[in-house]
Amino acid sequence: MRNVPGRAVPVNGRRVYVEESGQGQDWVVFEAGGGCGRTFWDPVLPLLASEARLVAYDRAGRALSGRVTQQLSIDDLAADLVAMTEAVVPGEFVLVAHSMGGLVARRAAERLGPRLRGLLLADVLPETAPVYDNWDETTKKVDRMLAVTQALCRFPPLARLFTGNVRRVFSADTYRIMLAEDFTPAGTSQTRKEIQAVAAAVPQFRAQPPRLPECPTIVLSVTRAEKGRERQHAAIREHQRRYAETLSDGRHEDVDSGHFVQAEQPRLIADRVRQLLAASRKTDGQRC
Repeated sequence: MRNVPGRAVPVNGRRVYVEESGQGQDWVVFEAGGGCGRTFWDPVLPLLASEARLVAYDRAGRALSGRVTQQLSIDDLAADLVAMTEAVVPGEFVLVAHSMGGLVARRAAERLGPRLRGLLLADVLPETAPVYDNWDETTKKVDRMLAVTQALCRFPPLARLFTGNVRRVFSADTYRIMLAEDFTPAGTSQTRKEIQAVAAAVPQFRAQPPRLPECPTIVLSVTRAEKGRERQHAAIREHQRRYAETLSDGRHEDVDSGHFVQAEQPRLIADRVRQLLAASRKTDGQRC
């Protein structure tokens, strides 16, 4: 049975729900992807619990953080991440981000400065990829589908049907929490807002990209594409690789996994976190 203590942390006039686990002198913070919260890191956290203090949280508006009425931007979410770490983490840390969370993490990294010991970007959204050239139109289509999902997911059997891809890769305990918190009408409503935030952020990031991190950074690309999306997936992988090549201390790696790499390859994620912690010790102060 999943039983992790947590607390509400005030950030920028809002609040986020934070769970802290693990032990040790090192700290690791986890930023989930769009439509996802703290529970999506459940497969990874036990693997690092004896080595570091671990922080996973729900963004404002998600799950136990409570609802928000306003549309939050990626910059707003990045400011919340920074404020949360200032309240919870006493010093330096490694930041791990997945999917849309990569936009949040990269923007937050500009303000985190030397507190950031390393950055692990797991199948994150590369705004430069051509698939995002007409993302406004794609967002409209996705939003229409999610509007239907939002109405239907008040019925648990239908919610389970819509989320079979998640159920297949996460444990039963974790999935039950996701079903109760994330795959609900309120959770789907917040997912729609996060998708709108991404649509607004893509042209902004293209026009004014976040400052590149200088700390050790690992960019992971998954090799298994959804059926029918092989071409778009290949372009995304290529632009993830290109991003890694622009970094002063970056590395790109292909991973045999689908999009939820933290569930399909949790040991690899944990190992790469260990590598970043070790690299930051060796460089004796190289920071973002």
